[in-house]
Amino acid sequence: MNVVAMLVITLCLSAAAKPDRSPEHLGRLTTRQSGKWYLAENGHAVYCYGPVMLVRQPEGGLSRVATFCRGDKTMVPLKD
Repeated sequence: MNVVAMLVITLCLSAAAKPDRSPEHLGRLTTRQSGKWYLAENGHAVYCYGPVMLVRQPEGGLSRVATFCRGDKTMVPLKD
């Protein structure tokens, strides 16, 4: 047998040997990230996974921001 034929047979056998992925199985594999709700500067509640940080503002002050929030927001200014 040539190498290509052996590779095709190996791939076919490994694809057939995969276990059934039921919804219960997938539910157990999902990991939960712990986060926290914060009040954003605009008055809305945001759920963020990262730490709260102080960020220097261009006009010279410091602002508290929550990091890694839902909705692909990296930083959200917080209401003090």
